[in-house]
Amino acid sequence: MILRAGPSEHREPKEVSLAADLVIAGGGLAGTCAAITAARAGISVILVQDRPVLGGNASSEVRLWILGATSHMGNNNRWAREGGVVDEILVENLYRNPEGNAVILDSILLEKAVSEPNIRLLLNTAVISVEKDVIDSISGITAFCSQNSTRYTLNAPLFCDATGDGLVGFLAGAAFRMGAESRGEFGEGFAPPAEYGELLGHSLYFYSKDVGHPVKYVAPAFALQDITAIPHYRQIRAGDSGCRFWWLEYGGLMDTVHDTETIKWELWKVAYGVWNYIKNSGRFPEAENLTLEWMGTIPGKRESRRFEGDVMLCQQDVVEQRLWHDAVSFGGWAMDLHPGAGVFSPLSSCTQWHSKAVYQIPYRSMYSRNISNLFLAGRITSVSHVAFGSTRVMATCAESAQAVGMAAALCRRHGLKPRDLATLDRIPELQRELLKSGQYIPGFPLEDPVDLARTAVVSASSCFVLDKLAAGESKIDLGSSRAMLLPLGRGRVPAVTFFVEVTQPTTLETELRIAGKLGNFTPDVTLGTQSFQLSAGKHEVRVDFSVTLDQPQYAFFCLLRNPAVSVLQSEQRVTGILSLSQSMNAAVAKGARQEPPEGIGVESFEFWLPSRRPGGKNLAIIVEPPLMPFSPESVASGIGRPVAMPNAWVADPNDPLPTLTLSWAEPQSLARIDLVFDTDFDHPLESVLMGHPEREIPFCVKRYRITGDCGAIVFESGENHQSRNTIRLEPMVRTSTLRIEVVETRGLPAALFEVHCYGG
Repeated sequence: MILRAGPSEHREPKEVSLAADLVIAGGGLAGTCAAITAARAGISVILVQDRPVLGGNASSEVRLWILGATSHMGNNNRWAREGGVVDEILVENLYRNPEGNAVILDSILLEKAVSEPNIRLLLNTAVISVEKDVIDSISGITAFCSQNSTRYTLNAPLFCDATGDGLVGFLAGAAFRMGAESRGEFGEGFAPPAEYGELLGHSLYFYSKDVGHPVKYVAPAFALQDITAIPHYRQIRAGDSGCRFWWLEYGGLMDTVHDTETIKWELWKVAYGVWNYIKNSGRFPEAENLTLEWMGTIPGKRESRRFEGDVMLCQQDVVEQRLWHDAVSFGGWAMDLHPGAGVFSPLSSCTQWHSKAVYQIPYRSMYSRNISNLFLAGRITSVSHVAFGSTRVMATCAESAQAVGMAAALCRRHGLKPRDLATLDRIPELQRELLKSGQYIPGFPLEDPVDLARTAVVSASSCFVLDKLAAGESKIDLGSSRAMLLPLGRGRVPAVTFFVEVTQPTTLETELRIAGKLGNFTPDVTLGTQSFQLSAGKHEVRVDFSVTLDQPQYAFFCLLRNPAVSVLQSEQRVTGILSLSQSMNAAVAKGARQEPPEGIGVESFEFWLPSRRPGGKNLAIIVEPPLMPFSPESVASGIGRPVAMPNAWVADPNDPLPTLTLSWAEPQSLARIDLVFDTDFDHPLESVLMGHPEREIPFCVKRYRITGDCGAIVFESGENHQSRNTIRLEPMVRTSTLRIEVVETRGLPAALFEVHCYGG
């Protein structure tokens, strides 16, 4: 068939009108997680993304690794990886993509979105206008797709701006800020001086590839010729690529919205200049066979508009870990600010101040204070410039966006606007539904009155007893202080024996430390010290501090730095137990390595980082009397990760069929079972560039079977690698017992954090 068209005075693109319960503009990690959460909660979602792929800064177009509260860069946030959808994505990416290929991550994000029947995904579609029925309410948005020459009119009762620059909010007249607040406004000691910049700039990355033969490179005429214009050019290394060049940053002294194209050209100039320097300066003979495989075409943005909600998070909320009745997510990245001139600044490329642990983020920072049906997601939420330095990272943005997605579903269920959900009587429902979906909210265990597991008697075929971690053949020196992080019960602290080898007579200092706040993992309180005079040779060092604890908590059994001493390691690894080393990362930890300036409002403290990755080992120990924190009742704690205690049932490693049993006095009708396994929430699972030594988390149960009365099989799993398994039973199963049998592990003791059971 041939279509013919004659001359006409005026032609318009194709027009399509769509409606949904929620329209989300922006398909970065935040918008994607918000959409998936809302769709799974039962509402229809239109997700509008102006790029050809999802993921934003995490996508193959930018290639920044996904970071959050648990970080490869070092902090004291133990077991703090974000939960829910973003955890599901990160674990899946590890399973399919341990090498960190950004293109594979693209495919995972697309798969997650299009697998939800409640999501209508519009790629390559940019918002161009906003319609309002009244001054404080959006009625629709108009968007245009250049690929199919179609203009979309999108209508909904609720909207979410996850565009990064806050385009929908800006067009709708939502109150926003751009630039740093003065110290006086919030009393923030870390508010930057003028020379440090009003905004964080953009970065643009490149990848190189070894092709096995010499490669000549001729730089474009616009490439930076004088590499010394970059004050830190001596940091350039031939083997670096992607976001290891995060410090090639520019634009913090400009308008990071309207000057983005100008900023991008300057970054191209810098990036091509850096590659020219690597290839042609003669300083990098190892680069002879390298070719420029990929150069970013759009910069990764850090900061532009921040919108005002009913609460604006500030420095003190982060540092003091202030509590919020409407907490729905958490953060834990450093307050990380950069000089405005970026790569051309002689100042340090970043200044980072860490909180001692994670902090809560309130729901009231996630909707506009003056546009009644507009949610805020991603980096545009209601925070000060200083707090933004922490909340801006993608995993934190994604976890907060999941709260937005669930809030939208509840608003539709109850006929509410975003602010209506913030009341004292309604917030608990939002928190409960988030926790049920896998979200972690510090200080809020899941207490669900309809959870039938809460009424069951829980027992197990065995429990792990921590009496020792057997010594292996390897040892590690005390070039830095090391510690075992152990979960202790109320009462007298047990004695712990370490196995050491000494090269010359010396004094070994040991300490018992705890965190000053329950649930933190910064060992800032010393409860006891012991010194041991050791001769050259092998010794068993038994530390017994004669200390009593008034509540269960983690404690640090520390062996202080002594280069003359090595300590034996153990191959045994167990859920909720870590070895740590006192360590500093030269790229960060400014707040831990030096005393803060007067008035900064934060303390200096030590970092104690896990020795687990890659394939890290515990220290060999004997514990007297043994510790028994892994009881079957732990699965009913409502907390799906170690916090003040492991919160996990862990089976004896010699148990041939580890089994957890739930028993009821009367038969129960079960329609859904939720299980939460250990995928090592202390592992940040960076998404790209940074490779991982394992495809599957070794703590995670691989195969399991669920049986009911008389051994009837209720469910048999395939190969599992995910944190959270939701089993829907159709038809419902009626039984008075439920047995979860661990059929296969990945070589470590079987562990289970949570079990929840629901009727029809």
